[in-house]
Amino acid sequence: MIELFSANTPNGKKISIMLEEIGYEYKVTKVDLDKGEQFKSDFKKISPLSKIPVIIDHKNNKTIFESGAILIYLAEQSGLFYDKKERLEINQWLMAQMGYVGPMLGQHHQFHHYNPGKSKFGEERYFKISKRIYEELDERLSSSKFLSGDNYNISDIGTFPWIARHTWHDIGLKNYKNLTRWYNEIANREAVIKGFAFMDKKELPPKP
Repeated sequence: MIELFSANTPNGKKISIMLEEIGYEYKVTKVDLDKGEQFKSDFKKISPLSKIPVIIDHKNNKTIFESGAILIYLAEQSGLFYDKKERLEINQWLMAQMGYVGPMLGQHHQFHHYNPGKSKFGEERYFKISKRIYEELDERLSSSKFLSGDNYNISDIGTFPWIARHTWHDIGLKNYKNLTRWYNEIANREAVIKGFAFMDKKELPPKP
């Protein structure tokens, strides 16, 4: 049994989607970020940086924090979505999501969605960076079916929930045909639909 400590965020959705994809039994323990539950001492024992998501693999007595590390752990445990021959390419695109796509889109959310009008510099800077991310991913997907090659894997699972917030970005996902093709293919996967709704059973990936 996997216990997932999480919230309804892109990083949280990565792990619920992965768990659905590999067919592992899991239960969700909600961490209320608005109430600051991530800073409580009990949670910091399993997440020293006070971040979600975290999993406890009760079968193997393992606790893992950081969403990218969790994806790799689950992929290695299940033998799925992390082909040994493709790992160099997969790791590069997963790390690009962890260090670039997620943090930059996250800043765009902060300035453009949550706090509009508070910083013209912040809004303009992260809008431009987010638009460039769309362009870069679209270019990559013009020559590759998925981010790291022909096969769907954890680099796609890690990136998809961030692009699924495209309605917050005001960039226009449908203007990027290759990115839209990739997005739609993933959004229609049964496991993705189930994992996306792990906090809200009625929530669906928004259409482009």
